[in-house]
Amino acid sequence: MVLSTAYGYVRVSTREQNEGRQLIALAEAAVPRQNIYSDKQSGKDFQRPQYQKLLRKLRRDDLLYIKSIDRLGRNYQEILEQWQLLTKEKGVDIVVLDMPLLDTRRGKDLMGAFLSDVVLQVLSFVAENERVNIRQRQAEGIAAAKAKGIKFGRPRGNLPENFQEIHKAWRGKKLSVKEAARACGMAVTTFYDAAVRFEKAD
Repeated sequence: MVLSTAYGYVRVSTREQNEGRQLIALAEAAVPRQNIYSDKQSGKDFQRPQYQKLLRKLRRDDLLYIKSIDRLGRNYQEILEQWQLLTKEKGVDIVVLDMPLLDTRRGKDLMGAFLSDVVLQVLSFVAENERVNIRQRQAEGIAAAKAKGIKFGRPRGNLPENFQEIHKAWRGKKLSVKEAARACGMAVTTFYDAAVRFEKAD
């Protein structure tokens, strides 16, 4: 009997600093730290050297843990392609920690496989739709900020391009923290934390 090996994959973009939460989730799933592969790439080019390295390492019957389904790809089609590559071509089992239904170890019969595929397609669509909504909210926020006379300049560090100007407008009470966060495409708490770090760096 071939023993399976547990692996984990973590992906964050340069604007999305949630690597810690993913690592904690994988540690709680008892994935060995040395078997966790992590990419920190922008969504623009989506080059994932560690993911490619992981693919070369994975063998049939190995087990791959990811925290959420959108770690596999940027959009609906890409997520489905990677899922098929991993489960059908490489024969790897996948566990999506945020969605217990997506655990291919439980779907070995025909009905289980069917349900897993249905859930996967629905979640992939939801993940892509959410990304589209985020981009739309950011565009709307930038437009609203420009309408208030806020100009945009060079980016600073890993912050959104418009962060410096939005931060200045927020501190000048031209924007509420909610409006500022929306203009940057961030959650309110993420924007506030970034603002604190930005001010300390000055």
